[in-house]
Amino acid sequence: MKESEKERACQECGTQLNGRRDQKFCGDYCRNTFNNRLNEDSNKYMRRINNILRKNRRILSKLNPEGKKTVDGITMAEEGFNFHYYTNIYTTKKGSQYIFCYDQGYLKMDDNQYMLVHKQDYVK
Repeated sequence: MKESEKERACQECGTQLNGRRDQKFCGDYCRNTFNNRLNEDSNKYMRRINNILRKNRRILSKLNPEGKKTVDGITMAEEGFNFHYYTNIYTTKKGSQYIFCYDQGYLKMDDNQYMLVHKQDYVK
């Protein structure tokens, strides 16, 4: 039996497929449903992490509307800031490490103080 004579079925709903030989789904709905179900576990994990990162960014943005400000770590924690989640670290030539949540960042200073900053264009 030739490949074209075999009955091919949609991987999601089982409907017989007519058309291209490499077709796997009968339509966009079945393709999306199949892929959403396939990636469901990793999507939950990623969604949880992204929600934490977005919340951290919102808190930094709220506490630092002018672009540069020093705040107490307790203030950040009271707002719900999670210090374990960030998107990247920028190390200056002098060795200072700025921790960023997207475009909002902070530098830990002495006595549980943090200098909040907006990412500058020269920071990659």
